[in-house]
Amino acid sequence: MIYGYIRVSSDRQTVENQRYEIEQFAVREGMSVDGWIEETISGTKSYDKRKLGRLLRKVSSGDLIICSELSRLGRSLFMIMDILNICMNKKCQVWTVKDGYRLGDDIQSKVLAFAFGLSAEIERNLISQRTIEALARKKAEGVVLGRPQGRKTDPEHQKCYVFHARIMRMRGKGLSYSEIGRRLRIHRSTISKYVCNASIDL
Repeated sequence: MIYGYIRVSSDRQTVENQRYEIEQFAVREGMSVDGWIEETISGTKSYDKRKLGRLLRKVSSGDLIICSELSRLGRSLFMIMDILNICMNKKCQVWTVKDGYRLGDDIQSKVLAFAFGLSAEIERNLISQRTIEALARKKAEGVVLGRPQGRKTDPEHQKCYVFHARIMRMRGKGLSYSEIGRRLRIHRSTISKYVCNASIDL
């Protein structure tokens, strides 16, 4: 059996690109994919808790898993090595499209898998370190990081602001936040917070 494995980490990503890559790869190799496994989940999630885990329990000798790249299997060196070890023990091959690896049960495949996984792990650590250093440098330069202060609580940035006069009139007439909310179709807690943040003395 030939399986195409596709994983994206968020709904904003699409599986179509990976599917197309695998389909074109299969055509070039003169084969066809018998089954597809698609999932939207972080690669840091244990493979046992993913569809990939069910696939690994299912595969047997002679089967082939094709994926876009090894990082689709997992986001850490140890996870990738663990997955490849399972496949190798079951004599199931793993081929990747972008990386061009054909991982089987031979020593060369194991060395290549280890080298790739180690390189990917080092690169992710370097990216993380560069990000931390860049943020520290910006902070030292006086750049304010995060949400601009006051944006969330300033009255003019709140949805109730356009109803300011109406809210004042209705509160002046003794209407509760719940009643005002029903009339304006705004939750009562939103109105209550607006009144508090805007320092309206009612």
